[in-house]
Amino acid sequence: MSQPITIVFPLYPGLTQLDFTGPHQFFARTPGLAPRAASVDARPISSCGLVFSELEDLATIERCDVLCVPGGAGCQQAMEDAAFMGHIQRLAATARYLTSVCTGSLILGAAGYLVGRRAACHWAWRDLLPLFGAIPDDARVVRDGNILTGGGVTAGIDFALTVIAELLGDTAAQEVQLLLEYAPAPPFNAGRPEAAPIEVREALMQRQAAAMAEPRARIEKVAAQALA
Repeated sequence: MSQPITIVFPLYPGLTQLDFTGPHQFFARTPGLAPRAASVDARPISSCGLVFSELEDLATIERCDVLCVPGGAGCQQAMEDAAFMGHIQRLAATARYLTSVCTGSLILGAAGYLVGRRAACHWAWRDLLPLFGAIPDDARVVRDGNILTGGGVTAGIDFALTVIAELLGDTAAQEVQLLLEYAPAPPFNAGRPEAAPIEVREALMQRQAAAMAEPRARIEKVAAQALA
């Protein structure tokens, strides 16, 4: 029997849990895939009141087939963590696929893997991708060579199905989609800026602008150092 395909999720403080748990649920229910969750020194990671404990230590994972970096508001702190970024670069160097969800693509960018490559990101952070030499793409899932990136948060499930199809074929992806009854039918068409009602979009963007000021400055500093 062939070895399962290993998918490593490097977790960090401030991640968005659905960026991790959405894809993880789909990978974990797909025969032939072996998702692993790890953090620096196996530290517990909290997100929105949930605590992920008993994680693997990133230092003990020698390699993986797929590196899957989740996003979250803590992405800038993760970029500033030399130990965390060292593990990202080490695992990415031999992985077959480099992948991310949401602002996880910015972490891949900070690690130096998105120069000249198309990538997705959460819409509110997408304009930061060029700081790392990446080409922003507003698609739900973007593939550029061996790099697959998903848009914001819930796009992680579409992303996971795309990854499964890439690794094991369309039938395997469709089987797990059916198993988990993934048939989205949102009650509102407000999931993208261009589709949301104007008043909803403007109110949220106003709040986002204030909240993003510090993260933007920190990410700009990381990018300047990374490309120096």
